[in-house]
Amino acid sequence: MTSATVPLLDDDTIPFGEEDEMQDPGALKKYTHPYVTFFHLFFRGTAIVLYMFCDLLSESFITSFVFVVLFLSADFWTVKNITGRLLVGLRWWNYVNDEGVSHWVYEAKKGKINKHEARIFWLGLTLCPIFWGLFFIIDLFGLKFKWLLLVMIALALNCANLYGYIKCNFGANKDLNMAASNFVKTQIFKNAIEIITKPAPQPSTVQPTGVV
Repeated sequence: MTSATVPLLDDDTIPFGEEDEMQDPGALKKYTHPYVTFFHLFFRGTAIVLYMFCDLLSESFITSFVFVVLFLSADFWTVKNITGRLLVGLRWWNYVNDEGVSHWVYEAKKGKINKHEARIFWLGLTLCPIFWGLFFIIDLFGLKFKWLLLVMIALALNCANLYGYIKCNFGANKDLNMAASNFVKTQIFKNAIEIITKPAPQPSTVQPTGVV
């Protein structure tokens, strides 16, 4: 969890964690966000299907490459900015402060999550990288290097979202505690070094002149 002083993105129209307050509290449904759940699987599933049957759909490698990358990019943006925050209450993002330093932020919302949507979210997030990993092995041993580049792009985008949401779900609080602990250890070590390296006071060498 991040502190309230962290600036939010400019395109945030609804504060993070308050999406459920915009809905009818009496509307208890199996899927709270059915369209969001659909698109969570649509883009990444379509990218896999296009890759598997691209030889049947088009004889042009460039055409297949472009369409698969477009669906992979749409999936990465959708999962990172929409489905994560709505389905499981998690969000990860990056901002650059006034000093030009880049910071990664991992947020987790405290509240009730639809268990059906959460199950679909994590299944889609974890199973798709496994498929792309299998494609990577097949292309590597089949010496299909041009397709290997496409699979590596897919793995990078899928694994980036997977790592970000695992970090949000399991590592955010741990990282804050670790950062505080490391800060205290650093200060103690710094003070100890200053004490050790501080020169001892030298005795005065001024000789008495006898002049009153």
